[in-house]
Amino acid sequence: MGKFTINEELLAQIESLQSILKNNVAGMFGGNRQSKSFGSSCEFADYRDYLPGDDINKIDWNAYARFDKLYEKLYYDERQMHTRIYIDASRSMIHGSEEKAEAALRLAAALAYLSVCEMEKVSIYAIHGKTVDCVVSGMVGKESYLTEIGKLNDIEFFGDFCLSDAILPTTVGRGDGFSVIISDFLTDENFEGAIDHLVSKKRDVMCLQVLSSDELNPKLRGKMHLFDSEDSAKAYRKKIDKDIVKAYKEALRFIIERVKNYCEARGATYLLAPASASIFDIFFGKMVDLGVLK
Repeated sequence: MGKFTINEELLAQIESLQSILKNNVAGMFGGNRQSKSFGSSCEFADYRDYLPGDDINKIDWNAYARFDKLYEKLYYDERQMHTRIYIDASRSMIHGSEEKAEAALRLAAALAYLSVCEMEKVSIYAIHGKTVDCVVSGMVGKESYLTEIGKLNDIEFFGDFCLSDAILPTTVGRGDGFSVIISDFLTDENFEGAIDHLVSKKRDVMCLQVLSSDELNPKLRGKMHLFDSEDSAKAYRKKIDKDIVKAYKEALRFIIERVKNYCEARGATYLLAPASASIFDIFFGKMVDLGVLK
């Protein structure tokens, strides 16, 4: 990065953000979130049919008296949750300026802090092409956060972004927390497989689509020589007029709706996060609207 995005000023903002949000957190950021796996805690979760060899102490005899059938009680496993944050570290994230990359790092730092404040483990990864590089592993507690979070400044943005090819071979955990994907999602590569995989592992999933001001409201006009930010072999000579801009906006709208609709169809949360927005705008505006925060 050209400058330190994770600095004392940002950390002070994140700390004040957490202080304001305290006791006003719902859904994904709720403290002591419970695993979607079943275990031996004392809080009831659901029933299933009794099978030979099951623990007879967990049979619900009241249910047997009503239905003349044996049911096993299931309880939530209260293991420590593990938040996993994936950052798109492709060259596309710094195309034109470092606005998107800086926004991605700010969001990752804020989400990580909210998680460690709720006594959750946090791991942060950078995705380059088909590779997932671990930047921070199993961070727990505020002291660890302050020691480790500066490593985000060392992430280099280059190459392409193959989300599904990168995530599918890795360990993602099952039913033990929150997975966040931060990307511009401006890629021809398959992203759907990664979302399906994380959802199939019973993880809470959020996709944050970070787009720059120039991408949301392009100002280019006249004859232009354009290059694909992730493949320099692809170049285009175009005269940018109002019809081209209109077609671009329609294509961008299609991409945004595609990601959003896919997330919603899979029970994942989608959020469009303009790179120019502050973390306060994101958390107190868009996340409140989504119901992630009260």
